[in-house]
Amino acid sequence: MQSSSSIAVRELPLFPLPEVVLFPGRPLPLHIFEFRYRIMMNTILESDRRFGVLMWDPVKGQPSSIGCCAEILQYVRLPDDRMKMLTLGQQRFRVLEYVREKPYLVGLVEWLEDQPPEEDLRPLASEVDRLLRDVVRLSGKLMDQTIELPDDIPDLPVELSYWVASNLYGVAAEQQSLLEMLDTGARLERESEILTSTRSHLAARTVLKDTLNE
Repeated sequence: MQSSSSIAVRELPLFPLPEVVLFPGRPLPLHIFEFRYRIMMNTILESDRRFGVLMWDPVKGQPSSIGCCAEILQYVRLPDDRMKMLTLGQQRFRVLEYVREKPYLVGLVEWLEDQPPEEDLRPLASEVDRLLRDVVRLSGKLMDQTIELPDDIPDLPVELSYWVASNLYGVAAEQQSLLEMLDTGARLERESEILTSTRSHLAARTVLKDTLNE
């Protein structure tokens, strides 16, 4: 399935990045300094400002086949033609084939969307939201500080699933797995498992800390 505003297949400049997984609706700041990517960004800025972000797979020694399209929102030119830019995740895509490798990677891609849910996912989304707030509260207690969650956390299941996935830290392979899921419910279920495990770990550490402080 694809949105009516996009063609099913298109060529897309591709930007492989180690340990980076971009999700729809999530910001990605970038510092562009490599010559080939300076060429790429200058070309993109003359067209629709869109390119694909792929996580570089260190095990396979190649980019992942599923990534997320990024749109350049703002950019600033620095000395030596370097650039700092803010991009925003758009649609996910699958690389069908590579059509060019130099001066930068270009692939033929198809757009991906989650399958329509067969059940109401709002209760599951509420559970994930509650677990998230528990984790943040316990993290703050451990660090003796108040951690404020942003006010704009999405409540719609699909958008919430992307928000939570994008805010997992140090687990790029897990994030890539979540990005590749085409079932919103399955993504939220996996996030519920991750947050439940994290909450249990933090709760145990909090009890230990309280015991030591008595």
